[in-house]
Amino acid sequence: MVQELSLTRLNPRRSDEPFPPVELAWTDPNGLIAVGGDLSPTRLLNAYHSGIFPWFSGDEPIYWWSPDPRGVLFPDRIHLTRSLRKSIRNKGYILTIDQAFASVVLGCSLPRRYSHDTWITAAMQKAYGRLYQMGLAHSFEVWNPQGELVGGLYGVVTGGIFNGESMFSTEPDTSKIALTALCYSVQRWGFKLIDCQMPNPYLLSMGAETMPRADYIHYLQACRNIPPKATWQIEFDNEMLANWQPK
Repeated sequence: MVQELSLTRLNPRRSDEPFPPVELAWTDPNGLIAVGGDLSPTRLLNAYHSGIFPWFSGDEPIYWWSPDPRGVLFPDRIHLTRSLRKSIRNKGYILTIDQAFASVVLGCSLPRRYSHDTWITAAMQKAYGRLYQMGLAHSFEVWNPQGELVGGLYGVVTGGIFNGESMFSTEPDTSKIALTALCYSVQRWGFKLIDCQMPNPYLLSMGAETMPRADYIHYLQACRNIPPKATWQIEFDNEMLANWQPK
């Protein structure tokens, strides 16, 4: 995948070792900064607090990244189309938070139409499950009227930033509905930013934008000690969410 000659190698027996400064991340591939280590809660939390996240395929070692620019979404800048509002209002979806974390992560790990690869390995699922048990990772779920889980997302909290990890949908618009519920909720609770990690056309169409890595690190440091007033419960009904004007 990459040349590893000058890449920082992390010791799997030292979960508390510091990550290298993000300024040392490679430009090609964009953001690669370290390899190895482990997926313990200590290591993962150190990574997120440093502006770094893991991303690798099942047959690869653990690669750690801090891209420049960074994909981010300000909760009040999400773009809600008329058709999305209609889906929220009329299709009878039920929204929940933290009611099916493992199932959401599993849904996110399944192959997509355009790819059979997944970076959410069994080890990753177990690692984020531990963060969920610690109250540091959360999921937003979308259920259809038949009680089937048809969409959702999950991520990790670092102070006033929600680090989005992945989302999935098995019915049209359901991942967008989960993202809308996330934005509505974290804005209400005082979060400043949603980290989208790598920008992609799907997220950009929803209102995400790119931010220089240095600016993202500034936000991360400024928000690190903000204790959001999060209940991690649904505080709206579908009509309220469909009518929400973010700004």
